[in-house]
Amino acid sequence: MLVRLTKLPCPAYQWFHALKIKKCLPLCAPRCSSTSAVPQITTHYTIHPREKDKRWEGVNMERFAEEADVVIVGAGPAGLSAAIRLKQLAAEQEKDIRVCLVEKAAQIGAHTLSGACLDPAAFKELFPDWKEKGAPLNTPVTEDRFAILTEKHRIPVPILPGLPMNNHGNYIVRLGHLVSWMGEQAEALGVEVYPGYAAAEVLYHEDGSVKGIATNDVGIQKDGAPKLWVIDEKKWKPGRVDHTVGWPLDRHTYGGSFLYHLNEGEPLVAVGFVVGLDYQNPYLSPFREFQRWKHHPSIRPTLEGGKRIAYGARALNEGGLQSIPKLTFPGGLLIGCSPGFMNVPKIKGTHTAMKSGSLAAEAIFKQLTSENLQSKTAGLHVTEYEDNLKQSWVWKELHAVRNIRPSCHGILGVYGGMIYTGIFYWILRGMEPWTLKHKGSDSEQLKPAKDCTPIEYPKPDGQISFDLLSSVALSGTNHEHDQPAHLTLKDDSIPVNRNLSIYDGPEQRFCPAGVYEFVPLEQGDGFRLQINAQNCVHCKTCDIKDPSQNINWVVPEGGGGPAYNGM
Repeated sequence: MLVRLTKLPCPAYQWFHALKIKKCLPLCAPRCSSTSAVPQITTHYTIHPREKDKRWEGVNMERFAEEADVVIVGAGPAGLSAAIRLKQLAAEQEKDIRVCLVEKAAQIGAHTLSGACLDPAAFKELFPDWKEKGAPLNTPVTEDRFAILTEKHRIPVPILPGLPMNNHGNYIVRLGHLVSWMGEQAEALGVEVYPGYAAAEVLYHEDGSVKGIATNDVGIQKDGAPKLWVIDEKKWKPGRVDHTVGWPLDRHTYGGSFLYHLNEGEPLVAVGFVVGLDYQNPYLSPFREFQRWKHHPSIRPTLEGGKRIAYGARALNEGGLQSIPKLTFPGGLLIGCSPGFMNVPKIKGTHTAMKSGSLAAEAIFKQLTSENLQSKTAGLHVTEYEDNLKQSWVWKELHAVRNIRPSCHGILGVYGGMIYTGIFYWILRGMEPWTLKHKGSDSEQLKPAKDCTPIEYPKPDGQISFDLLSSVALSGTNHEHDQPAHLTLKDDSIPVNRNLSIYDGPEQRFCPAGVYEFVPLEQGDGFRLQINAQNCVHCKTCDIKDPSQNINWVVPEGGGGPAYNGM
């Protein structure tokens, strides 16, 4: 998530008028053998620039520019916190600051997905009067359980005070509803919120500093694992938090589950399964592992007799302190989940994301209102933000748990990580004089299919476990059909010639929305890649896990994507 600072005009929206393109190229062309020319799959302008496309000659593009003091990209917890804090400070000091927030979802909160068990620290700092304002924090945690699963049994693990999984004082929330409420508070303070506009391009000053953003193009033809369930009320335990590790994953595959009982006036539970994207077996399907897990003898009874009402998926940034990049640059800064502020063993990042947004707002406000403002670049470089973050409780919290995730890379896998946590974190509270390293990028971890055992997944029963496409239908996902696919390929030949031949096409398994399929050629032997871009739930897993790093996820037209209702 980027916060762009500018005192100059920044293109915020753009439209195309009377645009007609006569010739269409297929989104998914047949795959040929290696001796034939490779038909075109990707048509997006980021791969095929318009200045080299004769069909764009003479096309008049009308662009509309707006000027703002601060432009925030993304109306998640961090972006909204930054916008709200800026306007709070402006009101306190009687300053006039224009804050604009652009969000690719059609409605604020529609692309928000989380469990979520919220640590309310940053939220209470931002809204001391949150109860009076009616914030949707309805379910305080009343019971906290953790267990290791074998195929048939559940082994309870005590949660000692001070361990990361202790949720005393936290709230089970529907994060989409909380984000929507925060959007209302932002607008009441004077923040200009623009849902349905996807920021597609960073604009720069001549000196290299960030000038602003441009939204994506519209009017161009396409050729150019958590769920919520309603359960039996007798099985409903409002405030209960359940976490598990172990089955169905092996010890070398990082992951686990959560099951949260909400108090929302009806017997709702949020159910989710997390799989580390550094898994090695290309036959693994995170979605199908989730379906298997729900049949465990300790999980199935809660879901039996219930009804699934929603589905969604997202990727979590779990690199922790070791993976956080430089957070400031001339003209902008990084806040929220994007730079990786999630506390991985807690499976929580909303509180740290919100705090980063508040700290960014305070640093920005100080520079914007300084009477002695001096800047070497046209875009302000707010280095104070990173300094303040490193002095905050966010950095202290992330530093304390920095070694827990990397400790799972040893011979004992996840169980080694649990032993490490019990010995070093619980006793030393993260004060050990060493910092462990990660083993590399997730895309580098897959083994060739010939070195792995195929995984036979049971068929879904339609009651506890379900097929992928009926699940995606519950996400409300929709995109304008006649637009270039936003799942772009750098080289159209790689999916079949490398990914399929070496790794048995892992994209058809790691995507939680059925976007990628290898289907038989209409003529002759072999397969072609089919991209079902309309199914995309914007998790961006493909961009991360693709072993060839050939997939580049770019924003589709604003307003497209999932329509989560309080996920």
